[in-house]
Amino acid sequence: MKDPRDVIIRPVVSEKSYAQIEKNKYTFEVAKTACKEEIRGAMEEIFKVHVTAVNTVTVRGRVRRQGRTFGMTRSWKKAIVTLREGDSIEVFEAR
Repeated sequence: MKDPRDVIIRPVVSEKSYAQIEKNKYTFEVAKTACKEEIRGAMEEIFKVHVTAVNTVTVRGRVRRQGRTFGMTRSWKKAIVTLREGDSIEVFEAR
């Protein structure tokens, strides 16, 4: 099994992700090769919470222009993790 710190890369901080905290859903950037079971295990080990559901989305890179040249932003994988009622993650609570 992979190290949990290699599976969970960083929390996604946006207005939409903060709005979902009220529904007990937390959003993280995860490794592209991580499956839902690895994400669930890493979340439970790192944050000591109980995960009820994991939804994943692959975010495709977009074309960006810089002067005459065109480039691509990187593609990444996002996981929306639903926690059991009563559980929370402290990373998002410091608003």
